[in-house]
Amino acid sequence: MDVRSNKGDLKGQIFLFLLVIATCVGVASLAILVYSVLEDATGWFDLAFIFNSPSRFPEEAGIYPALIGSIYLMLLVAVFSFPLGVGTAIYLEEYAGQSRIKNIIELNISNLAAVPSIVYGLLGLALFVRALNMGRSLIAGALTLTLLILPIVIVSSQEAIRAVPDSLRDASYGIGSTKWQTIRKIVIPEALPGIMTGTILSLSRAIGETAPLIMIGAATSMYSAPDGIFSLFSAMPLQIYAWVGQPQYAFQEGVASAGILLLLIVLLTMNSVAILIRNRFQR
Repeated sequence: MDVRSNKGDLKGQIFLFLLVIATCVGVASLAILVYSVLEDATGWFDLAFIFNSPSRFPEEAGIYPALIGSIYLMLLVAVFSFPLGVGTAIYLEEYAGQSRIKNIIELNISNLAAVPSIVYGLLGLALFVRALNMGRSLIAGALTLTLLILPIVIVSSQEAIRAVPDSLRDASYGIGSTKWQTIRKIVIPEALPGIMTGTILSLSRAIGETAPLIMIGAATSMYSAPDGIFSLFSAMPLQIYAWVGQPQYAFQEGVASAGILLLLIVLLTMNSVAILIRNRFQR
């Protein structure tokens, strides 16, 4: 027994060491990337860059229309994906029961979460841009990104709902509550931190996507912010992509790095909001 125990401890220590090494490699790579971006963005990232429109002169170039486009895009995606994703998760976990159809639906949702983003771009082009005649509008981009993150929202919401102890449901039924009252007053408030965290992290993925927006024909550069859901739009990843393709070195390094830095700030802000919401609802 002692020999087996020692072997098990040794394997555990080796596994822990490999995990630490993998973590250090990932953190070091991220630190190098962030340092490189910060170094290249020095002298370019300022308020003028945030509030100016794109220009053919690097010193005058800004990201304001793409920034507003990304903000509007995420607001619409949140409006579409949250009720659809959470509603689907509630139905599958609380109403569907154990059946073959439910297993097939969950299997397909899990498979859709792993589909490459460019496939969703092709679907958005065929369905929203052409079939529904929405054109290259903001709402077409939002619906395409909604399809992209909807499986992730559903799966994360299911896990959050599944983590609610059955004892809470039984106690609610014991005092005469209906199934809907139990879900509304007990299950959803308990699962809300996990649901909100999963949704915001899904939006963090959506805001950095480029391939689906390119496929639906979104503009890489816009000189004015969108003024409605049917307006043409651009987004920060598309604008960064356009700057990297410019022949001038100042665009490729300085201006593009400033755009990447702003995108990282927005991503970190969204992730911080997810943590704050989770901590608040847990209390």
